[in-house]
Amino acid sequence: MKSMKQKIFAHRGSSAAFAENTRAAYLQAIADGADGLECDIHLTADLKLICFHDFDLDRTSTGTGHVADHTLDELLRLDFSSWRGVPIPPEYGGVADQLMTLDALIDLMRAAGRPLDLAVELKHPSPFGQTLEDELLKYLMAEGWEPESSRLDNITISFMSFHPDAVQHLDDHVPTDHLCQLVDDIEAEEIRGSLFMGKLTAGAVVALLRRALSEGEQLIEAGAVGLAGPGIDYVRAHRPVIERWLAAGRRLRVWTVDDPADVQLCRELGIQEITTNRPAEVRTMLEAGRLSA
Repeated sequence: MKSMKQKIFAHRGSSAAFAENTRAAYLQAIADGADGLECDIHLTADLKLICFHDFDLDRTSTGTGHVADHTLDELLRLDFSSWRGVPIPPEYGGVADQLMTLDALIDLMRAAGRPLDLAVELKHPSPFGQTLEDELLKYLMAEGWEPESSRLDNITISFMSFHPDAVQHLDDHVPTDHLCQLVDDIEAEEIRGSLFMGKLTAGAVVALLRRALSEGEQLIEAGAVGLAGPGIDYVRAHRPVIERWLAAGRRLRVWTVDDPADVQLCRELGIQEITTNRPAEVRTMLEAGRLSA
């Protein structure tokens, strides 16, 4: 059993407490002592970077339709937090303050008063293609991001995607150690449900995602990325692969680890980074495990 200290990332903020990817969730994550924050990014119709998971607005806002079809001003008029039914403390802002642009998240992290990591997931397939990566890099460079160290003031940034093309597109600009290839098994029914697509179209998307998974695994095997980002179900289903990657010196960032049994598995395997909806609780579990080891 490994006794290392794992780094804890808050998955879309402390999203067990507040609506995901919102100001309240990220402020709570910092208060919870998370080592890093994780966010998903999309481009709006006017090419602004926002922190939002789904391609559609319907699940987590009062809006409807594709994120990419709305300007930032249009999105700022929507409610992104009330769907959770959780009151927001006044110090975390009002309902109108909860949608986070990447710029707002960076400002929030700069004000934290301590070093933080930021794990940015680039959501694909984007209707803007790899303009998503280009706009992200352009924004970061304008803010003073240093490509050699991947640091921006007190923030160390890593870049993640399930899509190998996105990771490889970033490779010319981002140090390998800060590139993370996400991997997870593909389930056709889950894809069909989440994308609201017809059977044939969903099947085609599944085929593309399975090819992306294979290519992503190859990038990890070859050491072309510094971080592997498997889901916890992938870890359980492919334990020999995980153990091989760890033995080869790969750094692993596993998501989404909330259950005590999953926390224990990550400890046993020697997983270095854990992404969770519950950073304070997972920290307590890890500390308790280290004390009893």
